[in-house]
Amino acid sequence: MIDISQDINSLSNFKRNTAEFIQKMKRNGHPVVLTVNGLPEIVVQDAKAYQKLLEDSERLHAIEGISQGLADVEAGRTRPLAEFDREMRERHGIPR
Repeated sequence: MIDISQDINSLSNFKRNTAEFIQKMKRNGHPVVLTVNGLPEIVVQDAKAYQKLLEDSERLHAIEGISQGLADVEAGRTRPLAEFDREMRERHGIPR
C-alpha cells in the first residue's frame, strides 16, 4: 500500500537520493510514486515486491478462471469430454 505522506516524491528528489530510496523500498516493500511537474508519472518498486505483485496477479487470474468454470458448470454451459474430443478430432483430422 502506498503511504501518500512518504511514498510520493519528485523525480528530481529520487535522482538525488536514489540509494536512500532503494534502501527504504527494500525495507518497507512499498513502491514510490514519482512526480514530474507535480503530477504522478511513474511508479518504482524493488524487484522482490514486483515479483510478488506478478505472482499475486497470476494467482488472481487463475482464481477468476476457476470461478468462471464453476459458474459455467452450474449454468449448464458444459458438455462431455468425449463429445468435445470427437468434434476436435473430426475438425482437425486427428486419428484415434
